[in-house]
Amino acid sequence: MTLFSIARKNIRKNFTNYFLYIASMIFSIVIYFTFVSLKYDQTIQATTDSSTKISSVFNAASVVLMIFVAVFIWYSNSFFTKKRKKEVGLYSLLGVRKKQIGRMLFYENFIMGILALFIGIVLGSILSKFFVVLLMKVMGYDAVGNFVISSAAILNTIIVFTLITVITSIHGYRLIYRFKLIELFKAESEGEKEPKASVVIAILSVILVGIGYWLALQNLLESDAWRKMGFMVTPLVILVTVILGTYLLFSSCIVFLLRILRKNKNYFWKGIHLITTSQLLYRIKGNARTLTIIAVLSATTLTAVGASYSFYYNNRNNAETANPNSMMFISQDENRSDQIKDRISHDKKHNIIYHESIPALQLNADITNLNSKISADEVEYTIISNENYNKLIKVQKRNESLSLKGSEAAALDATYFEGLSPEYVGSTISLKGNDRSESITFKELKKFNVLNLYTSNITVVVSDELFSTLGNGSNAVNMEAYEITDEDAAKALTKDIDSMLPDEANFSSFYTDYAQGMESTGLLIFMGGFLGLVFLAATGSIIYFKQLTEANLDKDRYDILHKIGVNKKEVKKSISRQILFVFALPLIAGIAHCAVALTALSRLQQTNLVIPVMICIGVYACIYIAYYFLTVNNYYKIVTKSNK
Repeated sequence: MTLFSIARKNIRKNFTNYFLYIASMIFSIVIYFTFVSLKYDQTIQATTDSSTKISSVFNAASVVLMIFVAVFIWYSNSFFTKKRKKEVGLYSLLGVRKKQIGRMLFYENFIMGILALFIGIVLGSILSKFFVVLLMKVMGYDAVGNFVISSAAILNTIIVFTLITVITSIHGYRLIYRFKLIELFKAESEGEKEPKASVVIAILSVILVGIGYWLALQNLLESDAWRKMGFMVTPLVILVTVILGTYLLFSSCIVFLLRILRKNKNYFWKGIHLITTSQLLYRIKGNARTLTIIAVLSATTLTAVGASYSFYYNNRNNAETANPNSMMFISQDENRSDQIKDRISHDKKHNIIYHESIPALQLNADITNLNSKISADEVEYTIISNENYNKLIKVQKRNESLSLKGSEAAALDATYFEGLSPEYVGSTISLKGNDRSESITFKELKKFNVLNLYTSNITVVVSDELFSTLGNGSNAVNMEAYEITDEDAAKALTKDIDSMLPDEANFSSFYTDYAQGMESTGLLIFMGGFLGLVFLAATGSIIYFKQLTEANLDKDRYDILHKIGVNKKEVKKSISRQILFVFALPLIAGIAHCAVALTALSRLQQTNLVIPVMICIGVYACIYIAYYFLTVNNYYKIVTKSNK
C-alpha cells in the first residue's frame, strides 16, 4: 500500500473530523471565486455606470480574502497536524521514517485542498448567476444576467488556492521534524498546569480596554487627547490598547474570576461544577490567544458589516434629506419649463403630487460672525420668503411653520454638523444685493431644507417684507419643485428632464441620489456581508477545532465520571456550560468592541445606527450559536463514545 493510498484512506475514515475544515475551505473558495467572477461579469459591466469602480473594489476584496483564507488554512493545517501527535508518534514507533510520515500528511492536506478546490469552483460556477442577480438587486438594478462561467476566474482561483494548499502542505510536512517522540506520546498532558492569576494584570486589562473605549468615544473636534496624539496615531493607540487589553482580560482577569468562583464552596461543590470550573481554569490561559483572535475578528466583522449595512439602510433617508422634492431646477426659460411640466404630467408611470414655483434670490453673505470652521467668510445663500416656506412646508407635510418679522431669519441647513457648521441662532450677518446690504438676525435653525440641496445649497428664510425689499435686483430666480409618485423608479423620466436642461439649471432629483447611493452602498453591503460570512465561518471553525481537540483529551476523564455514576445528562450539561463559556467570551467582547466603534461612527455621521446594527448582531449571533450547538453535540459524541 502506497503512502498516497494510506492518506486517502485516512481522509475517508476520519471524514467527520475533517468535514468542517473542508467545508470552510469550500465556502472560502466559493466566495473568492464569486468575487473574481463578478469582476469579469458582462451583465455588471453593461448595466452599471461604474463597472471600473466595481472591478477595482472586488480586486481589493479578493486580495483581503486571499490573505485571510491563507492564514486560516495555515492555522487549521497546523492545528490538525499537532492534533495527531500521538498518531504520528505511533507511526514513528513502528519504524516509519519522519520523511514518509511528512509525505503522507502532505498528501492528505493536498488531497483535501484539491477536493475543496474542485467542489468550490463547481458550486461557485452554479451559484455565480445567483450572486450576480443578488448584487444587481442590492444595487437597485433589475438586470438578469446569462449563465456564463468565466475561464479567467477559474484559472485565477486554481492558481491562488493551489499555491495556498502547496504552501500549507509543506508547512505541515516541516512540523513533523519539530516533534520529538517523547513529546508526541505526552501530548495529552501538555498545558495542564494551573495558571497564576495576577490582580495587577487583571486591573491593567480593564484599564487598557477602558482607555481604548474612552479615546474612541471622544469628540474628535474637541478632544485634547486626539489633538495631542494626532489623528493618525490615535486610532493605532486605540487598536493596541483594546487588543492587548482583551488578551490580558482573557489570560489573567478571567483566570482571577474563575479562582474566586472556585473559592465559593456552595457553587463549586454543587453537581459537577468542580469539573467544569477546573477545566476552564486550567485551559483558559492556553486559549487566551485564540479567544483574543476570535474577539478581534468578531469585532472587525460586526463593525464592517454593521457600518456597510447602516449606509445601505439609511440610503433612502439620506436621499430624502438632500432632495425633499422629487425634482427641482432653476427655471431660466419659461417655454422649457412648460415643456418639462408637460413631459412629467403625461408620464404614464408617475403622477404629480404637487408642483410649486418658488421665487428665490441668490445673494452673497458675509458670515464672519457665524464662526464657521468649514465655510469661507463669504458664501452664497438661496433666499426665500416666509410665505413660500410655509407653502412648501404644507405640501411636504411638515409641522415646522415659521412666523418671521422685520430682519428676522431662519437657516435651513440639511448638512448641519455640530461643532463645524456655522453658529446661526442669535448671530447677525449681512446680505449683499441690489447694490445695498441688509442685515438679518437668525431666529431659528432648521436641520432640514425645503429645497433640494444641489439646486439651492443652504437656504435662508426671511420675512415677506424683507424679501420684497431684496427682490428688486437682478439676482431673482424661479425654482420649479415637483413631487411625483414612485420617485425611486423614475430613471427614464429623470434622464429625459436632465437632457432638456442646461447645466446652469442645477437640476437635482431624488432618483439620482437614491440610485447612486444604492449602487455604492449596495456594493458595500454585498462585499461586507460575504467577507463577514467568511470571517464568521473561520472564527467558528477555529473554536470548533480547538474544542474537539480538547474533547479527545478529555475522553478518559469523562469515562471515569461515567464509572462513578455521573449520568449522561449531567455530562452534557457540564459540556454545554464549559463550551458556552468559551464561545460567549469572545462574542461578548466582540459585540462590546463593535458597539463602541459603531457608536463613534454614528456620532461622527450624526445618524442613528441602532436598528441596522442590531439586525447585523442578531444574524451574526444566530450563526455563531449554530456553531456552538454543533460543537457541543460533537464534543459530547467524542467523550461518550467509549461508554456506549
